[in-house]
Amino acid sequence: MDDIAKEITQALTQYTTEVEEDLEKIKEEVADNAVNELKANSPRGRRSKYAKGWRKKKDGTGYIIHNATDGGLTHLLERGHAKRNGGRTKAEPHIENVEQNAIKEFEEKVERAVQK
Repeated sequence: MDDIAKEITQALTQYTTEVEEDLEKIKEEVADNAVNELKANSPRGRRSKYAKGWRKKKDGTGYIIHNATDGGLTHLLERGHAKRNGGRTKAEPHIENVEQNAIKEFEEKVERAVQK
């Protein structure tokens, strides 16, 4: 009886380790894909360095995706903002779409990894 318990424990430990390794790969892959998509889909007006500024940063067990060159500009472009002499700029949503795609991609890949 002890041998069966040992075997089950060993199998579960091995499975857990494999899933954890897969999750790390999945997180990094999804973050890379999101950064590449943001670089491709970001507005390019006069400030083309904005589109090139997207980076991922490891934070604990996850990744943070941020714009290293113009972080304060992200909200203004995504939502639009008031102009100096009145009126508003047109919103150019580009972050929310990438976020939703990354969430969907992550969920699908995690499901596949767990079902192996």
